[in-house]
Formats: sequence, structure tokens, C-alpha cells
Amino acid sequence: MLYWIYLLIAILTEVVGTTMMKVSQGLTKLLPSALMFAMYIVSFVFMAFALKKIEVSTAYAIWSGLGTALIAMIGVLAFRESFNIPKLAGIILIIGGVVLLNLKGTG
Repeated sequence: MLYWIYLLIAILTEVVGTTMMKVSQGLTKLLPSALMFAMYIVSFVFMAFALKKIEVSTAYAIWSGLGTALIAMIGVLAFRESFNIPKLAGIILIIGGVVLLNLKGTG
């Protein structure tokens, strides 16, 4: 269970880092730029911890997939980016893919 918490921390800090990338306006604002780098470092550290027990293919798919879905939602809600049916469908497909990767087969 602890390794899944590490993965969750890795995802959330990556999302904060990516959000700070947008806020930094092309790395022209010091504080958001510094926070971006700090959050990415924390994200990679916790991803490394998670990989001690979680398969890399599963962990990376969850990390990138959920991170992408969260960033898409933040873009729409915080930065007033466009929202349409194809974007919604893409987010649903990403989350569905993550769920499928986590289903345990019996064989």
C-alpha cells in the first residue's frame, strides 16, 4: 500500500510541476519556475520509491495517464482552456486504460 501512496505523491507533484510550468509563463517568473523544478524532482524521487514494488509498465502508465487527465481538467477549470466532447472522451479513455492496466488476470 505504501508504494501506491508513493505513486500518488509522484502523480500529484508532477501535476503541480506542470501547472507551475504554465504559470511561469515560459520560465520568466522566478517562483513558479523554481516550484516547477522542485515538484519535478520530488515527483521523480517518489516515482523511484514506487518502482521498488510496482511494475514499471503499470506505474508509468498510471503516472502519465492520470497526470495527463488531471492536467487536462486543470487546464479547463483554472486556465479556461476549451472543453469539448473529444477532450472529454480522451480523458475517459485515459482513465479507462489505467483501470484496464490494473485489472489482475487469473491466468
